[in-house]
Amino acid sequence: MSEWTWEYEGYEPAAERLRESLCTLGNGYFATRGAVPECRAGLVHCPGTYAAGCYNRLESTVARHQVVNEDMVNLPSWLPLRFRLRSRGGTWAPWLTPDSTALLDHRQVLDLRRAVLIRTSRYRDDAARALRVEQIRLVHMGDPHLAALRTVLTAEDWSGDVEIESSLDGDVINANVHRYRSLNRHHLARVRTGVQEPGTVWLRCRTSTSDIGIAMAARNVVVGPSSSSSQLRPGRRRAVHRLVIPIAPGRPVEVEKTVALHTSRDAAISDPLGAAVDRVTAAPDFAALLHSHTAAWQQLWRRADIRIPGQAGRILRLHLFHVLQTLSPHTADLDVGVPARGLHGEAYRGHVFWDELFVLPYLNLHLPEVSRALLTYRHRRLGRACRAAATIGRAGAMYPWQSGSDGREETQELHLNPRSGRWLPDNSRLQHHVGSAIAYNVWQYCEATGDTEFLYTKGAEMLVQIARFWADGAVLDSAAGRYHIRGVVGPDEYHDGYPGAVRPGLDDNTYTNVTAAWVIARALDLLRRLPAWRREELFQRIQLDGDEFPRWEEVSRRLRVPYHQGVISQFEGYGDLAELDWGGYRARYDSIRRLDRILEAEGDTVNRYKASKQADVLMLGYLFPPTELQSLFRRLGYHLDDEVWGRTVDYYLHRTSHGSTLSELVHGWVLARVRRAEAWQHFHEALEADITDIQGGTTGEGIHLGAMAGTLDLVQRGLTGLETREDALSLDPVPLPALSEYGFALSYRGHWGISLRRHSGQLELGVPDSEESPVRVVLADRAVTIAPGETCTLQLPAS
Repeated sequence: MSEWTWEYEGYEPAAERLRESLCTLGNGYFATRGAVPECRAGLVHCPGTYAAGCYNRLESTVARHQVVNEDMVNLPSWLPLRFRLRSRGGTWAPWLTPDSTALLDHRQVLDLRRAVLIRTSRYRDDAARALRVEQIRLVHMGDPHLAALRTVLTAEDWSGDVEIESSLDGDVINANVHRYRSLNRHHLARVRTGVQEPGTVWLRCRTSTSDIGIAMAARNVVVGPSSSSSQLRPGRRRAVHRLVIPIAPGRPVEVEKTVALHTSRDAAISDPLGAAVDRVTAAPDFAALLHSHTAAWQQLWRRADIRIPGQAGRILRLHLFHVLQTLSPHTADLDVGVPARGLHGEAYRGHVFWDELFVLPYLNLHLPEVSRALLTYRHRRLGRACRAAATIGRAGAMYPWQSGSDGREETQELHLNPRSGRWLPDNSRLQHHVGSAIAYNVWQYCEATGDTEFLYTKGAEMLVQIARFWADGAVLDSAAGRYHIRGVVGPDEYHDGYPGAVRPGLDDNTYTNVTAAWVIARALDLLRRLPAWRREELFQRIQLDGDEFPRWEEVSRRLRVPYHQGVISQFEGYGDLAELDWGGYRARYDSIRRLDRILEAEGDTVNRYKASKQADVLMLGYLFPPTELQSLFRRLGYHLDDEVWGRTVDYYLHRTSHGSTLSELVHGWVLARVRRAEAWQHFHEALEADITDIQGGTTGEGIHLGAMAGTLDLVQRGLTGLETREDALSLDPVPLPALSEYGFALSYRGHWGISLRRHSGQLELGVPDSEESPVRVVLADRAVTIAPGETCTLQLPAS
């Protein structure tokens, strides 16, 4: 395999869902999984197509409770294309599929450079006739409403007829996640089909409750020999185009299927069906589509590509490929957030969590217009977040842990433990730290881009309302002189309450308290910086009273951070929990990543133990460089030096099961500056999490977008020490031997395509020619200014 391709030899039903996720093609507007077109959905295959932001809400009965869930909808499938041969007696033989005994060999190639999926197969039927199948598929990056599939069938030493059935299938449900099978999964209603001569079929439908109109139109064209018969057949839930074509050695059959997709959420259309039919009718042939699609990807690669030699570089490019397919320049025109599992599957119901915390730092320096759109998605839901806070008697904005179409809390009330088969209360909605993640992203975006217009308007409103929520919720303990934040769940997620407690939630989660203090401090800084007229406008708009600020200042300096045994406690009372027999559990189970499920199935609870699913306290080392983190603790009145932090890192390293793909990433980031060998071990695990399906079946339900983007950012910011602050690029490179050479381009303050390359102990920086101001670069021991059109080579310390 080259650095630009991923190849899969043979057909393995057990691996199909994983391959379908990793071979998904998308353009930011919609994506389609890499399923084989001749196979329908079932236990093996899931040919899902998902449009960004297309959700629907359904009610289900679970464990005798009525629950409502909003899901990203599996749209009608545009993929179906199957074929069969006419027998010598004139009847038709069975349809040929990879699941039949007729399959001789099978190969898939994902071409990252051109963003196409290439498939070759050979079949031999009962009459010993061999048929070669070659397909190439694209989801167009230039025109986000188009997709295309070219199929070439070649007869080996025989002649006869082949029947090809191409269809649009509206008989689909959300069936990608097996543990959701007891829920209502029928999201599509009022399916209608039709035809338009000479070779176009169409399908339209609506989502059952959100009432989103969806329309697809498919044009099928035979290239070369004409078909002996062609039938367009609208059905009840499928629109079918059947072709019978003569085939012979040296006379391959080629069919081009071009598809257009529109929904009623689109701008500049009259109706989805009319738009889809018009677009597919006007679309050029496959060769022209492939050319323009490839050109669009070339532009993307120029803006975002990362260059690292070896296997790590190959995986990082695959990660970047899937990030760009989910969040492309087309995303800037949409009202969507960052779906935790991409547009690649139905896990987490397509919801938006805090994963943008790991995604936006990369996008800020490559596709800042996309970052701004993703933050605007949050701003549009600020009113709903304020209402949510008011519902619990709090001021400010309480953003939901899981968000979907309109910003209400989408976290399920019950979740299934597949090990025990029991439905359990889900308290993860208490992860109010998602608000701090949004505030952090606002600040980081504006630092990277210099977008003061956004910072002083939408950004300021979000930042101030989130700060207001934290300040209002902090409770003063007069005797101790400290403020407490009670009843929350931290990033760890395992611990959602104290052992035996009736009420869920924890007190003084360190990550929550420290980030809350940071948010309040940044909000106060921003209010001081705002022009007086803008500050007055903001106060009026959000009904903010300046009398609140003394309390904000006090809370930001006196929030409690608990300690035990000389280390920072994850939350108040963590040191009183029991130690877990890690060795015993590792010996008894193949994997203990989901330790919470294991313990619950045993009749126990992880709340009793010092055991974390993923990084919690250590997340602070991911968000803040050492000097800033120490400054934060000083502001709160606590001492944090390298020795205390080192003990804290060691303590939690031995008590974390890495049940989330984000965990290995954060640990690798934190260790990169202290223990490089261990850092590479964790980084390597994060790199391979999806390609090896390290969690045992989860990647088939959708890739882990935050972890993929985070590995890219670990190179971009983690290894370079890159920070965008004080109108300069600050660099403090880490010499990680396994990744000693790398290169990438970035956008910064109006400069498009600043090149950064590390090799042979040197750091090379080039600023493209432009009318922009010179770029100031600050290292630990020097500062340089690089004018547009110039390149600067810096010698790095030996270690």
